Amino acid sequence: MREGRRITTAVALLAALAALVAGCGEKEEPKGNGGASPEEFTLALDFYVNPDHAGIYMALERGYFEEAGLDVRPQVPSDPSAPVRQVASGRVDLAISYEPEVILARDQGLPVKAVAALVPRPLTSLIWTGDSGLEDVMDLRGKRVATAGIPYQAAFLEEIVEEAGLSIDDVQQVDVGFGLLPAVLSGKADAMLGGFLNVEGVDLAQRGTNPTVQPVDELGVPTYDELVLVANEDRLEEDPKAIELFLEALARGTEAAQDDPRAATRAILAAGDGLDPKLTAAEVKRTLPLLTERGSKHEYGYMDPAEWERFAGFFADAGLIETRPTADELLTNDHLPGKVAE
Repeated sequence: MREGRRITTAVALLAALAALVAGCGEKEEPKGNGGASPEEFTLALDFYVNPDHAGIYMALERGYFEEAGLDVRPQVPSDPSAPVRQVASGRVDLAISYEPEVILARDQGLPVKAVAALVPRPLTSLIWTGDSGLEDVMDLRGKRVATAGIPYQAAFLEEIVEEAGLSIDDVQQVDVGFGLLPAVLSGKADAMLGGFLNVEGVDLAQRGTNPTVQPVDELGVPTYDELVLVANEDRLEEDPKAIELFLEALARGTEAAQDDPRAATRAILAAGDGLDPKLTAAEVKRTLPLLTERGSKHEYGYMDPAEWERFAGFFADAGLIETRPTADELLTNDHLPGKVAE
């Protein structure tokens, strides 16, 4: 009887050992897709590769998206307004856009909704150089302000000058498209509205021009999330899993970028064409602290519904949209990493 038990035990041990050996040769399966080939996932960027995308390119470089089972493919748009339309039509899985663009898109009936804040604060700023002769907004009376010709930024400028006790007729708006920096450097304009504090603001500082850089929410415009990730509303209802996996990997990438700014700079330089290494390093340093809310009790990517409704109300009062949307129409925090884990 004992001999029979020994044989049975030996056979069981051999079987277990064989299974263990076989298991040691297997590659660890990526998270999220059960070991299948990564799912292709298209991401429309808002603009060319820049430090705002540090979390994305760190996640790509570190393999976080691949571990999540996603083959993420960023696409640079030909037109900054195109990403919202692309995601609305289902041509891309996710798009980076701006909170103002989401509000305008919903007012036009497009089925889009913000799912996370990529940069949870305004970057758009009023900027002038040290030799402009300007000290504060009151000094803009009779001066030329370069803008990109974007209607809602014209509303920003009107709010800013009226907050300072001026009229919009007291300043001369110069539409220069994407040429904001050259307009100020050449003297074509005395100041610019529309440049980003972490791009044009940093560029001017690197040139030694001693710029004054004031984000619009410090000048009377309601605060908002500058860059957000936007999804198709129907896709969110039917199959949000890939988007949730993307956001989880992006949160990891953003944390990794903040922990290692040099690596984040290298990732941006490797992905972008013709970027200046010194300028990019300075822009990354300025950008990384802006990608998360310091000391926030909320999870990565959180969007404040009350702030969105206040900002949408500003748009309605300015005549930029026909109706005041609710936060539920514009955004959802339900697919953020912390929410999904609950």
